[in-house]
Amino acid sequence: MTMTTPNDEVTLLLETLLTAATATNAATVSNLWMMLATALVFIMHLGFASLESGLTQAKSATNILFKNLFVICMGILTYYVIGFELMYPGSGFALLGGPDVAHSPPLAYADGAYTYYTDFLFQAMFAATTATIVSGAVAERIKLPAFMLFATVFVALVYPFLGEWNWGGGWLNQMGFYDFAGSTLVHGVGGSAALVGAWMLGPRLGKYTPEGRHPNVLPASNLPLAMIGGMLLWLGWFGFNGGSVLSADPLTTSIVLVTTCLSAAAGGVTAMFISSFQTSGKPDFTMALNGVLAGLVGITAGADVIAPGAALVVGSIAGIIVVASVGILEQVLKIDDPVGAVSVHLTCGIWGTLAVGLFSTEHSFVTQLLGTSSYVFAASGASYIIFKTIDTLYGIRVSTEDEEIGLDIAEHGMVAYSGSTQQNGNGDNNGNDNGTTTAIEGQGDRA
Repeated sequence: MTMTTPNDEVTLLLETLLTAATATNAATVSNLWMMLATALVFIMHLGFASLESGLTQAKSATNILFKNLFVICMGILTYYVIGFELMYPGSGFALLGGPDVAHSPPLAYADGAYTYYTDFLFQAMFAATTATIVSGAVAERIKLPAFMLFATVFVALVYPFLGEWNWGGGWLNQMGFYDFAGSTLVHGVGGSAALVGAWMLGPRLGKYTPEGRHPNVLPASNLPLAMIGGMLLWLGWFGFNGGSVLSADPLTTSIVLVTTCLSAAAGGVTAMFISSFQTSGKPDFTMALNGVLAGLVGITAGADVIAPGAALVVGSIAGIIVVASVGILEQVLKIDDPVGAVSVHLTCGIWGTLAVGLFSTEHSFVTQLLGTSSYVFAASGASYIIFKTIDTLYGIRVSTEDEEIGLDIAEHGMVAYSGSTQQNGNGDNNGNDNGTTTAIEGQGDRA
């Protein structure tokens, strides 16, 4: 029989307390990182607002700012009321009492990586992002109430329902489909809705020649603001992808941030050179910015399973794809996407998801293809139904007169730039530049 002494008992007690303290400290650090990541994703909404308002005509800048503000507010509220539960069955309604897990000790939730409430807020930021993507594609001609209704339904019901298929443990998750931070689940879903919305609305006034064959350039109003928006989005991606590690694991988080930045840089440089061939050797700033965002979207599905070298390839191909997508949408399909949202988020979101099957030995290309196809088909169908219903009951496009004077005056009774004057509907108002500048989410007004 082994006898224990008082010293042994003290030692055991100290070891127990040290273990508990270490676990608590680890949980605190991880939760703090998740909260910081949440804040970074929140900042992305400022990036979207700046990018979209900078790449479109000044006469509708206030309208774009209003839509982006509405999306983040309504996105949080709807995710709180119903979205979180739809996407993660059993999660409950966080602030209405919720399940027992909401009130359990911190270390009892998510293996101690973060709290229930941090999880809710982080996921709510992602939900709102899907509708923000749509905002840019339908800019300058959609009725404000129509957009607000669409965004509310889409974020409250469509995104969470589709999200459950993978992140909520649904059928695609069980098949092995992998989308680390949402190349398809967030960007592809939002991009699908953007494509449907832009197609149903038709092009803006003056976008095409009278016979409809050739696109005209509708100049950007503020390229410096677009640059600020693009860089804010890149900064926000540190939280978007880095936070999706769902812990403060130093190695995994570091790898994710490295692959994210490498892909973004490669996409930007590739788009710089590719676009130069289309503009008589003159580099296109907006297309370069577009390439950065394309690289970010492309790596998002596999930032934790794709090696740094392969991330360069993913970003470079994304830069090529986005340039081609812009041209096809605008010149072949005649779809007017003022900020290039479809090319960046849908086209490159699909590519990034498929890239996981190509560059990760742990995942199947066929499964990745099935998953992204299912999401695009479902999101597009749901978006069509919502837009069509709203159009039938209320209408989705503003009148010609409202579009000509700009949605700032027509929808809000105010202008974004103090001291400007309304002139006509061809972009010559509110301080809009009549020069030769172009815009998109890179290439904005040619997409």
